[in-house]
Order: sequence, then structure tokens, then C-alpha cells
Amino acid sequence: MRGFPVWLAAIALLASCGDNAAAPNNGTAERATAPKAEAPAPDRARVRISTDMGDIIVLLDGRRAPVTTANFLLYADQGRFDGTTFYRAARNRTAPRRGFIQGGIRRDYRRMLPPIAHEPTSRTGLRHGEGAISMAKADGGAGAMGEFFITANPIPSMDAQGGDPGFAAFGRVVEGMDAVRRILAAPTVPNAGRGSMRGQMIERPVRILRVRRVS
Repeated sequence: MRGFPVWLAAIALLASCGDNAAAPNNGTAERATAPKAEAPAPDRARVRISTDMGDIIVLLDGRRAPVTTANFLLYADQGRFDGTTFYRAARNRTAPRRGFIQGGIRRDYRRMLPPIAHEPTSRTGLRHGEGAISMAKADGGAGAMGEFFITANPIPSMDAQGGDPGFAAFGRVVEGMDAVRRILAAPTVPNAGRGSMRGQMIERPVRILRVRRVS
């Protein structure tokens, strides 16, 4: 659509996920800048993602991924995720319970905060195991903002390796994998989406009602 950023989904196939599940991206090619967090990220933070398909509770690792965690908490604390959706279900064609779901602010400029620096898994030591929460990013390895994804199974090809910076995992699901799998199983539109995202757009996007820290 003219006037909107181009979706820059990576073309590489994810061996652990399936040939139809291309890497997540946030649809912007802006250069990453230093994050503007109101406070340093705590070493650990539990966050509840309430959806109309159930709640997902994630445990964020602010000790090993402080930039990414602080950014996610800022979006959550300011209510910027409230009313957004999980809109993508990237399923393995032959094993549909494998893949990832993607959600967040999408192209809503009113919700955007400045992009953050990339924290690769080679630096943090975190991995894209089952239930990992990670940031979508722009082409070029940086620029994450308010787009995130959750894996339904281990996808090691999303980790940094060699010259590939991979994606910035920053926590994991501790409750609600059943909700993740329900969203992953949601019907998709065969001809919707561009490039490697084609056929992965959820027919009725799953509403994210509220994202808040769990005390």
C-alpha cells in the first residue's frame, strides 16, 4: 500500500519451523537508536498478555537482555500494546503445531517508540526454545520497536550464528502455552500477506486486550 513501509520479511527458510515460516519483521527499515526507558529493566519481570483466546504469562530476562526487556516493559506500562492483535500464525505445513505467532503494534505510528539496539542471542546467551518471546526487527539486524513473536517449539535458526545476527530473544512463556497454540491454529487467509508472510495472516486477528506486569 502506497505510503506505508514495505514488509521486509527475511527470505531464508527456517529449518526447525518449516518452509512456510519466514523470519518475523516489524515492517520498518529505520536505523536503531538508543532506547529511551523510564527506568532500568529489572533482572526478572513477569508480564501477562491477555488475549481473547486466553492469557499468556512471560518471564522477561532483564539481566541478560536489558535493552529489549526495558523496551517491551515501556510499551506495556504505557498501554501501547492494549487493543493490538496477534495477526500472524506462521505454521509448519506438515507439522502445524510447530511455528510461531506474531503480534504487536504493526504499522500504528501513534503507538511507536524509537527503535532499539539489537541484542543478539550470541551476546545474551538466550535461545529460541519452546515458548521463547523475541522481537521482530527490520531488515539489517536492528530496529526492533513494538513487534514481537512467540515460538511454539524450539527454532534454533532464529538464534545468532556466524554473520547472521538472528533475533533478540528476551524471555519465555511460563504460563499459557495452550493459548499460544490456539492462536497458532487460528484460520489464516491463503492469499493474504506479502512474500514469505503470504498465507500466514490470521483471518480474524486475535485481540490483545491488555499487557501488564504481574506483581
